[in-house]
Amino acid sequence: MMSYYPEPETVIGRSAYVTVAIPGGTKAGEVIIRVSGGTESYMAFADQPVEIGAQVVVVADRGARTLFVSPL
Repeated sequence: MMSYYPEPETVIGRSAYVTVAIPGGTKAGEVIIRVSGGTESYMAFADQPVEIGAQVVVVADRGARTLFVSPL
């Protein structure tokens, strides 16, 4: 049977920009990423601190609008 709902768009491997500094470790920041023809904000974690305006790549989607990213 054909589904009438589109498959969720994956963000893994896409680049994003940090809008709220990511302290690193267990503390989150925020990134903005292009999704479905627009932009969306997501909470983001990283192993190391990442400053506002830095470009990052999405490494994992943790669900609930939360991503794990790595600096480019």
